Amino acid sequence: MRPGLPPHSSRSKCHISVSEVYWSLVNKADRKFSRIRDLPYYERNRYNTYFHKAFKVYTKLWKLQQGNRQKLLDTGLKRWQIGEIASRIAQLYFGQYMRTSQASYLSESFVFYEAILTRDYFKEGLFQDVSLACKQLRFLSRFLIVCLVSNRREMVHQLVNQLKMLLDECKKTFKETDFKEWKLVVQEITRFLKADTTFINIRPFRYSILLEPHPESSISVSPPGTTRSLRLQDAILSSYHHNEVKFSEITLDTFRMIQSLEWEPSGSFYRPNANRSGQSSGSGPSRSNVTQDIVDPTLPSNPRKSLLYRPSLTHFLAVLATVCEEMPSDGILLIYLSASDSAKNVLSSPASTQLGDESISNTGDIDKPESPCGQVEGGCIGPQTGCLSLSASGKEGPNCIYPGDLVPFTRRPLFLVIDSGVSEAFQTIHGEERGEPAAMLLSSCNASHASAAEYSRHGSMFTLFLTAPLQAFCVLLGILGSDIEMVAFNKAEKVLFSSIIEWDQSLVTLDNLDKGWSQILNDPFIRRLLLRFIFTRTVLALYAPTFGKKEFVPICVPTLPSFFDPTSESMQSVVVKIANIFGVSSSFVFSENLVAPESSS
Repeated sequence: MRPGLPPHSSRSKCHISVSEVYWSLVNKADRKFSRIRDLPYYERNRYNTYFHKAFKVYTKLWKLQQGNRQKLLDTGLKRWQIGEIASRIAQLYFGQYMRTSQASYLSESFVFYEAILTRDYFKEGLFQDVSLACKQLRFLSRFLIVCLVSNRREMVHQLVNQLKMLLDECKKTFKETDFKEWKLVVQEITRFLKADTTFINIRPFRYSILLEPHPESSISVSPPGTTRSLRLQDAILSSYHHNEVKFSEITLDTFRMIQSLEWEPSGSFYRPNANRSGQSSGSGPSRSNVTQDIVDPTLPSNPRKSLLYRPSLTHFLAVLATVCEEMPSDGILLIYLSASDSAKNVLSSPASTQLGDESISNTGDIDKPESPCGQVEGGCIGPQTGCLSLSASGKEGPNCIYPGDLVPFTRRPLFLVIDSGVSEAFQTIHGEERGEPAAMLLSSCNASHASAAEYSRHGSMFTLFLTAPLQAFCVLLGILGSDIEMVAFNKAEKVLFSSIIEWDQSLVTLDNLDKGWSQILNDPFIRRLLLRFIFTRTVLALYAPTFGKKEFVPICVPTLPSFFDPTSESMQSVVVKIANIFGVSSSFVFSENLVAPESSS
């Protein structure tokens, strides 16, 4: 309960006045927070005003308690109540980051949560009051999400240890049955970190202009017949797999896509992943240097993202319709869907596969939409019947997403990334658009994940290739992070980066590039995804266990110029160089004249 004032208090009128104003503001802030807490992250144009009104009240409240801390403590204010206000401000900031994708909101959320941690606002009386113990557990869990998304790995591990120790003490002090749900939370984050390893995060998932070409250095594309310059404005991200790796409502696949569609902090805020301590330069919850120099002001803003956790079809379509309605005329909408399927054929290891005498030409025209996977037992469903489910309600029926469900929304420029065993079904959208050509990156029928066990270890292979291509290459070949020499990794990374720059120049200068691509390639995030897809497709097409098997190779729609066919020497040579660096060229099938001596350094 909040402290009340006795009717004949001996305290001065000034003290009473401050206390009354404070608790009046607390009640007003509570009402504002209750209203905004459950609002969806989409419909930003409608709900932005709610955030600003709530934030205005909390700013006033925070400044009042900062300027009158001792007076308020004398009248009965508890430290945990100060922590509760700081926690709500942090939640407001994080919620606004999820609505807008602006890095400054994420940074401010971290500052407030860190202040709560360092000042131990919830520590006093922690083991005398079960509700206070639960507040501390909730705080640690929320702070964990902020640290995960902002990629502060050392702080993540510190918080996980604190969460485990606190939970153990709570189970000893209070009824163990009161903390069953928290045991699941600890299991979730432990499993998440086991899959999202230090090696996978050896480089930022976000677009770093310190490691990758600045967008201004790229050649712009001029689509024929139009002067529009389209930019990725919004993204809808959703994934569902049985027993998938997740923390709270953020799955491993969507977690990686979130980061890949944002700019890596630059300037004085940038720190290499290996040196991220999680400690900010600020001394507390105030406007600190951590919010300065976050992103180069010359870069376009991050696209807004809507994360949907196991949505029903009606909810998915409602969000899709709302986002399309709010999107500006020069906007592109990215839809990322990752879902498991009934396919039983999986990637096999090199040791269990006989290579035979296939010729390099057997890979054929793997992008042609006229050659879908057959409707065979254990394989993937044909494009006329394929659908995917983003919930546990089943693989077909009213809650499944069919390709035709997306066709009405092709009145706006769409970029689809489908990671599922039935992804090829969505190529039927091509040619049925209602105004704008849709571009698609579609995973293979049978190689979305090697198996349920493999998926639980590293998530979707296709998504991993699109977000961390060189790490995915190592995972595919079974090269463990602990076995990799950084000299070799850095050498392979230079080969991949230089090749991507060359592909980028070729991509925009070829005359036969389809309009579906040319009109969206001026966006740096989409451009990067397509270039990484080219590498992904080449690797999987030449990988010995899947060589010559179209069902194991991803496709893109519309098709790319033949220059980018995996069979071409220019494409093969890149994989040859990288494979030689890691000493794994025997795991691929190359043209005879391209094979070079292996080198592990």
